[in-house]
Amino acid sequence: MKRLSRAIGILLILISPYGYSQTFEEFPDPLRNWEQVPAGLNVSIVSIDKRYAKNDVPFVKQKSSCEMTGWKGEKLSAQLLLWSHTNIEQVECTISDFTSPNNTLSANIAQARFVRYVMTDEFGPGCGYRKPEDFPASLSADMLDNIKSFNMPPRTVRPLWITVDIPREAKAGTYKSKIEVTAKGEKTKEFEITLNVQNKVLPPAKEWIYHLDLWQHPSAVARAQNLKLWSDEHFEALKPLMKMLADAGQKVITTNVNKDPWNVQTFDPYADMIIWTKDKKGKWSYDYTIFDKWVTFMMDLGIDKMINCYSLVPWNNELHYNDVVTGKIINVKADPGTKAFEEMWGPFLIDFTKHLRGKGWLEKTNIAMDERGPKEMEATIEFLQRISPELGISLADNHNSYKKYPFIKEISVSADAKVDSADIALRREKGLITTYYVCCSDKFPNVFTFSDPAEAVYSAWYALASDYDGYLRWAYNSWVENPLTDSRFRTWPAGDTYIVYPDARSSIRFERLVEGIQDVEKIRILRKELKGLNTKESLEKLAKLNREVARFNTISPLKSPDIMLYSAKAVVNEVSK
Repeated sequence: MKRLSRAIGILLILISPYGYSQTFEEFPDPLRNWEQVPAGLNVSIVSIDKRYAKNDVPFVKQKSSCEMTGWKGEKLSAQLLLWSHTNIEQVECTISDFTSPNNTLSANIAQARFVRYVMTDEFGPGCGYRKPEDFPASLSADMLDNIKSFNMPPRTVRPLWITVDIPREAKAGTYKSKIEVTAKGEKTKEFEITLNVQNKVLPPAKEWIYHLDLWQHPSAVARAQNLKLWSDEHFEALKPLMKMLADAGQKVITTNVNKDPWNVQTFDPYADMIIWTKDKKGKWSYDYTIFDKWVTFMMDLGIDKMINCYSLVPWNNELHYNDVVTGKIINVKADPGTKAFEEMWGPFLIDFTKHLRGKGWLEKTNIAMDERGPKEMEATIEFLQRISPELGISLADNHNSYKKYPFIKEISVSADAKVDSADIALRREKGLITTYYVCCSDKFPNVFTFSDPAEAVYSAWYALASDYDGYLRWAYNSWVENPLTDSRFRTWPAGDTYIVYPDARSSIRFERLVEGIQDVEKIRILRKELKGLNTKESLEKLAKLNREVARFNTISPLKSPDIMLYSAKAVVNEVSK
């Protein structure tokens, strides 16, 4: 039986060497235990598509080299795995310069980050309150920590994530670098990276076409890092976190125009950005100080294509304002189509439009709504077009509203509500954006902390194969109570509410999400180049590339998305030569 398992493992290597030539053997053996592990610190290069359990013996054939291929300006990933049955102290990692016969790239283009484990659970159909006993907890390797040294307790595993940012000014060619892993009292472990830099350039993230929209939650940062809301210290803490988002190609600034638009569905409420006040004579005034500061802050980081303002239709249809007469905050229920709705929103929209025009932001601002019913949307859109026709409309939609409202500036449909390519093309000709979104109810592809890492990459390939302009996900950093240790939340699968961690820590999920977006941008460039050459050879390459992309036009759960991606990426690398 063990011989058969080994044969199957070898066969899997032959058909699935995914991980940019990071082939490795993995033969789970229930008879193996920690006492059988070789003494001291064990280290191997492994696939970036597997999460390794913290307390299980990893049965891998130790591998000391890997090969990475990418464009100038592209970010690549690799993974090392460390394990030991005894205590190991002061584990550190260094990476040398990348050298070729004629050129050198500084070691600073590479980064090694220890991967930390967080509590996770399992997928369950639908969205709603989750009883812990129904969703068994486990540990998942996800957070990329910013520490330089690490101590390993006995009988534990620790992944180490390697990132290489190829400079745009690099010379094409093959480079070599050395990774050294050291620990107190241990012999240095050495690994070789072969970096193939192709003679193609990936533009800066700000120039990417892919329309990425991950909703930001600034007040969560203030709470998690114990900072005064909207203080200078708060904005300083926001800067590296939002810079990460800008570097991923984010196009949209998330804002709110009154109280929390989602009726506090997250651990932290969305704090007000615009303060509404009603004076003794019943006159309205609006303080845009925080709104302006936040928008300017995000634009300075390079996120400036759209400003989405949530929402005229919050999830409980409630607004609030400061009442000068009573000195209290007054809550008002304002359902679309009612007198209260028009009396509350009408003066604001007129004033808001004037303010945006004065700031030069009007043309890029949308009134945004999220999964509202058809009747509410009909009343709201009619009102918007009547009162503030200059404002754009953005909608995360699960009712095929793009057919009824073909003028909506930005629409994102649920993953299971496919839009015809012809309809997307028609909207694109008009300068309108069409994306898709996933949330708590979508099993695949997703970025929960228990999701296969390859799913994050797959999500971008699916958008490309389906002709969508990009991807929306509702939560970039809506952190749970203890996001550094426990990614579970009371109502949705673990990791649904955030994809990055406090203090600007990235994650395996986020790194792989960016990887997929890079792939899409590379394919767009290659398609344009091959079509422009218009030779028999270039058109054959284009057809081959398109066949690979077309395979990703499905969201049916796949057993091996990593194998599909390995094959498709090999074609991209081949065409890029």
